[in-house]
Amino acid sequence: LALILKRLAWDLHPSAWVSRSRLRAMIDSHKGQSAIILCNGPSLNSVDLESLHGTFTFGLNKINLLFDRSAFRPSSIISINKLVIQQNAEFLNATDIPLFIDFAARRFVKARSSVTLLHSSAISKFARDCSVSICQGHTVTFVAMQLAFHMGFQRVALVGCDHTFAVKGAANTTVIAHGPDQSHFDPRYFSAGQAWQLPDLTASEYFYALAAEQYRLAGRTLVNCTSGGRLELLDRCSLAQFLTAAGIRQHPASNRQRYES
Repeated sequence: LALILKRLAWDLHPSAWVSRSRLRAMIDSHKGQSAIILCNGPSLNSVDLESLHGTFTFGLNKINLLFDRSAFRPSSIISINKLVIQQNAEFLNATDIPLFIDFAARRFVKARSSVTLLHSSAISKFARDCSVSICQGHTVTFVAMQLAFHMGFQRVALVGCDHTFAVKGAANTTVIAHGPDQSHFDPRYFSAGQAWQLPDLTASEYFYALAAEQYRLAGRTLVNCTSGGRLELLDRCSLAQFLTAAGIRQHPASNRQRYES
């Protein structure tokens, strides 16, 4: 019953109608192109962000913490965890970067043309059409994989996906951060006193495998261009090789594309 009520809340809400219309318009909007998903592991600090100009990029969660040391800006930002959205609300409400936000956390982010809401389903599957629902799959990276597929990208790469965390504990447990964050690219990511949920790396791998299979069946490419890390489920290549194979030219201008109505 709870799942039915949650679905009805999405289907009948006016803001959901607007977001579903935007999402439908995005289907195959980047057909045949390449994209990069910027994960939040420490290895993200080794990525030459300037090389990504001219490439569509999905930033995740608190990617904005690197903005004070780089002129780079992602094409869009995805955030689905309620704790993360609430902690990062000041930035999310001020930015004009296109956002994809979980419907359940909509009260923390003001409605506007650059904000698209996503409905999270409890069904464990890969969503080819994100206008209906997405599956969180225990990680925002899986959501980015679904959105990239939805938008038609032919070649998708991960960077900064270290797939290992300094903090240990039972998966999905909510803990309070103490001291500088050593599990993410910025020590402020989960600052002292902030709550966050420990990752479920086993479940994440299950969903990454789902995504890899869907990309394979569609004749598309999903690779891991992370420097180091422990994610071996996806084929690896260097970021330079990925950009070269994709025929991506470097441009000094911003690569941002807006989805507004």
